[in-house]
Amino acid sequence: MKITTLLSAWACAAALCCCSCTEEGPVTNPKQEEPTIPVKESGFARGADVSWLTQMESEGLKFYTSGENRQEMECMQLLRDHCGVNAIRLRVWVNPKEGWNSKDDVVLKALRAEKLGLRTMIDFHFSDTWADPGHQVIPEAWQSLSFEELTQAVGAHVEDVLSTLKVAGVTPEWVQVGNETTPGMMLPAGSVDNPVQLTKLNNAGYEAVKTIFPEAKVIVHLDGGNDQWRYDRMFDILESNGGKYDMIGMSLYPYWAEQQGETGGWQKVADDCKANITHLKQKYNKPVMICEIGMPYDQAEACKELITQMMHTAVEGIFYWEPQAPNGYNGGYNLGCFDNGAPTVALDPFKTK
Repeated sequence: MKITTLLSAWACAAALCCCSCTEEGPVTNPKQEEPTIPVKESGFARGADVSWLTQMESEGLKFYTSGENRQEMECMQLLRDHCGVNAIRLRVWVNPKEGWNSKDDVVLKALRAEKLGLRTMIDFHFSDTWADPGHQVIPEAWQSLSFEELTQAVGAHVEDVLSTLKVAGVTPEWVQVGNETTPGMMLPAGSVDNPVQLTKLNNAGYEAVKTIFPEAKVIVHLDGGNDQWRYDRMFDILESNGGKYDMIGMSLYPYWAEQQGETGGWQKVADDCKANITHLKQKYNKPVMICEIGMPYDQAEACKELITQMMHTAVEGIFYWEPQAPNGYNGGYNLGCFDNGAPTVALDPFKTK
């Protein structure tokens, strides 16, 4: 299903909702009140990245409460009411071929979160598809640009997406300038081996965020939260070259750490991450956010303990990455925390914060 079709469907649903509140209808009953939007929470962010959600819905996936008397429920409301989630994270791709994670798709999902009283984090990938340590590819439409033009394109893209969100009535609390930019962004232009250009690209995104949402916290996000070296490298570069950022973001995946040769199990990875958080806060005097976390869906109890421990560290919040994903989704993602369409116990610590 195309994004334009989804947008039209949601618009029609909203219109039907407004027109069917009473038998008399809005013409004879003009005093109908809009549904009250819950007040957003403050403080610790108990988050979920659900960027796959509209794609999943187009494929017919359903979501349910856990237990014997399972009830079907819209995913964001399920996460809020049954898992303790108070914030949603959404990725943005520049010109995605299938439309998912485009500006329109992001606005649609962000509006749904806003109407549920959920806080939002917007995650700019600066790519037409996945941006991560192994993939930091310049968007196709930007590949022939000079570096100065590329810097301008970054700022214009950020301003365009955030301006559209603002007009729609969404105010993000956090904005990531790049996703897991451990080797840099939009390689080779913004490589860590070219620290001056990397910093200029970062700052172009930062300034664009502040132009539209001055109060939003701008995050620089890396993977491998247990690896102090990669954080020192990036933030030393930014500090030495006038880099601008408000918060340090990290991913924490014990599974991937073990795949890359880490030993000692998930507890060792968690302990190393805790030590890194302490180090970073002392060295750079910036708050830290765990922007992504996850463990295999069949290790729910261990994941519950991991999240519990990380919630007791000096972080501003934790976002589970695509918790609603079924086992093996989209080519083999197995780190969600739903089973048979319903939440496992992995997110239970969110209910107690």
